[in-house]
Amino acid sequence: MYNVLICDDDREILKSIEIYLNMEGYKPFLAENGKQALEILENNDIHCIVLDIMMPELDGLQTTLQIRKTRNTPIILLSAKSEDTDKITGLGFGADDYVTKPFNPLELTARIKSQIRRFCSLGSREIKKGTITTGGLCVDTIAHEVTVDGESVRLTATEYGIVEYLMKNLGCILSAGQIYEAVWGEPCMAGDKTVTVHIRRIREKIEINPKEPKYLKVVWGIGYKIEKV
Repeated sequence: MYNVLICDDDREILKSIEIYLNMEGYKPFLAENGKQALEILENNDIHCIVLDIMMPELDGLQTTLQIRKTRNTPIILLSAKSEDTDKITGLGFGADDYVTKPFNPLELTARIKSQIRRFCSLGSREIKKGTITTGGLCVDTIAHEVTVDGESVRLTATEYGIVEYLMKNLGCILSAGQIYEAVWGEPCMAGDKTVTVHIRRIREKIEINPKEPKYLKVVWGIGYKIEKV
């Protein structure tokens, strides 16, 4: 059974999500603020986290930052704001997905299921055994680990999925839409900046100088690629 942490200061929302998670066979853990969420994480094996952004004591963004210091557990943010800048901010803080209130519980449940599948088994994509290397960048597709010059890089499950997909297509230019559909397993909406934000975060982790990347390159107006070195 997979464990899902739901954190929202609205008890009605908590109870509603709890019902749907129970129906899907997940075990829900409920918290009403970021501090409670962090306490639950310390004492339980959680496979996906859903955080409301606006909460008392410790909001969702600050909670996300705290979690990302030690864990790569998938995080879905909930917010009443739908502007792209708010979504980009949330993803930039380390979240994997973003859902705008009011939301359909079935859609949220589907997104939770997708994140857990990617986190635990990287979805249904075939995993090529062995390692893929370019220069000092290495992806171990069995252990699902990335190293740079022998040093392990801490990536979220989503970030790893992007790196692995690009490495399996080494030197090929892939559009944001292609990357999104391969990693998220669903069509990419026009104008969606999700991939762009994740690419920025990955660069900060694998590049010595993210402004002059050695590996992860942008081909303006076309897409992204990991360079053969």
